[in-house]
Amino acid sequence: MTLLASSATEHRGLTMSLFGLFVAATLVITVWAGRQNRSAADFYAGGRGFTGFQNGLAISGDYMSAASFLGIAGIIALNGYDGFLYSIGFLVAWLVALLLIAEPLRNSGRFTMADVLAFRMRQRPVRTAAGVSTIVVSIFYLLAQMVGAGALVALLLGVTGDGAKRWTILAVGALMIIYVVIGGMKGTTWVQIVKAVLLIAGAALMTVLVLAKYHFNPSELLGAAADASGKGAQFLEPGLKYGANNTSKLDFISLGIALVLGTAGLPHILVRFYTVPTAKTARKSVLWAIGIIGVFYLMTLALGFGAAALVGRKGMAAVEGKTVSGNTAAPLLAEQLGGGTGTTGGAVMLAVISAVAFATILAVVAGLTLASSASFAHDLYANVIRRGKASEKEEVRSAKWAAVAIGAVAIVLSLYAGKLSTAALVALAFAVAASANLPTLLYSLFWKRFNTAGAVSSVYAGLISSVVLVIFSPVLSGGKNSLFQGVDFHWFPLENPGLVSIPVGFLAGWIGTLLSGEPADEAKYAELEVRSLTGLGAH
Repeated sequence: MTLLASSATEHRGLTMSLFGLFVAATLVITVWAGRQNRSAADFYAGGRGFTGFQNGLAISGDYMSAASFLGIAGIIALNGYDGFLYSIGFLVAWLVALLLIAEPLRNSGRFTMADVLAFRMRQRPVRTAAGVSTIVVSIFYLLAQMVGAGALVALLLGVTGDGAKRWTILAVGALMIIYVVIGGMKGTTWVQIVKAVLLIAGAALMTVLVLAKYHFNPSELLGAAADASGKGAQFLEPGLKYGANNTSKLDFISLGIALVLGTAGLPHILVRFYTVPTAKTARKSVLWAIGIIGVFYLMTLALGFGAAALVGRKGMAAVEGKTVSGNTAAPLLAEQLGGGTGTTGGAVMLAVISAVAFATILAVVAGLTLASSASFAHDLYANVIRRGKASEKEEVRSAKWAAVAIGAVAIVLSLYAGKLSTAALVALAFAVAASANLPTLLYSLFWKRFNTAGAVSSVYAGLISSVVLVIFSPVLSGGKNSLFQGVDFHWFPLENPGLVSIPVGFLAGWIGTLLSGEPADEAKYAELEVRSLTGLGAH
């Protein structure tokens, strides 16, 4: 057992107290919110009563996931300049959501993405496709959060085996199911608001402490990171991760496209636009989110390069083992900033920052589970299976059972994905969302001729191509950090499928529309256009 592990074990009481305090507080919020749920609109959209600032904080809480806090800090610490490209991609993506999606989506739908897609098309095939896509994207994203939780708690409890990680994943899964089943959107939103405030405060504290160590001189910090990395000036230049050969350069382009286009197709982000009373408030909430998220991603620079300088690959390898994902970089940096291994200050900082990261995971998994269970209940159960004849009570009940089932699937899959980087897993979720959801949304909102055949073709082609390419990519086999070591069945060279699967999604929607010969409902399109731009008739 490492010195870090023994230090964490000595201060286990403090760590568990902080975890218990946060979990208890969020459960109180959840129960309080659950008692106010009277209708489907309360369960799915929080009664549409949140202000722009509140929803902006909640969006930030939903978006700044374990990948943001743990994964990006780790990738920057390991890959320098190339790691920061994740931060840039995640931030720039909000411009697509703001300019193209936020306002029309709020005006055109009720509870889910499929409400917009099915507005002028045949309900059952479109809602089925959208429901399946939402659940698949959510499970990819859930995997990243669960993996982060397992790494985090194993670090804190000083346990190096897989047993602790598995129990942690089970505990996180159980908590996220409770949040959704009891609190619905209102409870989940307040948990996300609390978590966003904690995360920004924790990241700001660490940023100030890192900069203080280097006399608030960024150049000194970058120089120390470059020296400690063993790569010298190359650590601060493009190409360390994505410049070795043409394949890695294509992988960078693929990653960038997936990150920039993926946000506008993420189901748990899209449903947040339904929690505000008007489209104007939706727009304000996105502006608030951009500001909050922008500040946070700037701080990831200090966290990542600080971890490179003060922790290094060796420090992470001592905890993570031979396969270094970087998921422990931020907590280990916090310990160093508090005084180092074996000190009370180090243990306190490690416990506080890890509790914040754990709060991050709980809030995000609750949002994801709610989005996917709402899509199952509202789209698949109420409108496909029951053909619109389900009562609100039956619909909400089915959403709660769906949350249990989806949580169980995510838990089982997470038990086998522990060696993968959380940031890499989230990037895959972005690629699937950008391939399956974004083309259909944009075509539905802005192309008059688009029809049911085009929508179904776009969703399934984007979904299947992205998932198949991930299965046969170096993420699963044939790579240094692949999930399955010792076997190699990969034939697709890129780690992120976005470069291929996103054009496939757009192309399939276009070809499917033109070849089907199915006439588009121009009257419905005109109604959708007016509603999306003006809000007339919006719920």
